[in-house]
Amino acid sequence: MKDITLQADALNKYFPGPEPFHVLKDISLSIGRGEFITIIGKSGCGKSTLLYILSTLDTAYEGELVINGEKVSGLKESGLAKFRNEHIGFVFQFHFLLPEFTVLQNIMIPALKLGKLSRDAIEHSAMERLSQMGIKDIALKPSGKLSGGQQQRVAIARALINNPGIIMADEPTGNLDSANTETIFNIFQELSKQGNTIVAVTHDTDFAKRSDRIIEMVDGRIV
Repeated sequence: MKDITLQADALNKYFPGPEPFHVLKDISLSIGRGEFITIIGKSGCGKSTLLYILSTLDTAYEGELVINGEKVSGLKESGLAKFRNEHIGFVFQFHFLLPEFTVLQNIMIPALKLGKLSRDAIEHSAMERLSQMGIKDIALKPSGKLSGGQQQRVAIARALINNPGIIMADEPTGNLDSANTETIFNIFQELSKQGNTIVAVTHDTDFAKRSDRIIEMVDGRIV
């Protein structure tokens, strides 16, 4: 395998209740730098729960998670938030763009929050990401006026603005037609060739089959 980007060991997750539900059961996996991984399985199998743990959004679990050589299990939320902003970009089924903001403004938000670059430098980087997505011409358009495919490409550009090594995607093509699904797949494939690690949860088996590796889950376990 390529250099390890993400290593998970013996992850267990319980949903609380009168009788706690064991949703993830002894999950261990390694993901290499530049791999394009898809996680598949029936609804309720735990795939999205696993993605949220791998992306450090969910910290209520047992086991150990190491990302880019740093143990993130047990870190306080302030440390995790900083880590996420520097190392992980997120793409969801619903793009979560601010409709009253322009495309350019939406993309700049994570970098402005990180605060490492000047506003001019962030704007320049955002325009480069829009060019990479093939949508530079809509930079000043309100995001609420875009098509679904355009909105998802803007969401990917936003995920990339801080140059993260890892992209976590939850059903990134769930609301798209076949043409836009193909566009998004090709973008992810190109990003992985450039060294980005892609981890995507999907119900789309055709999408999954074209990734580098499929992780299939059944009843909280990898099969």
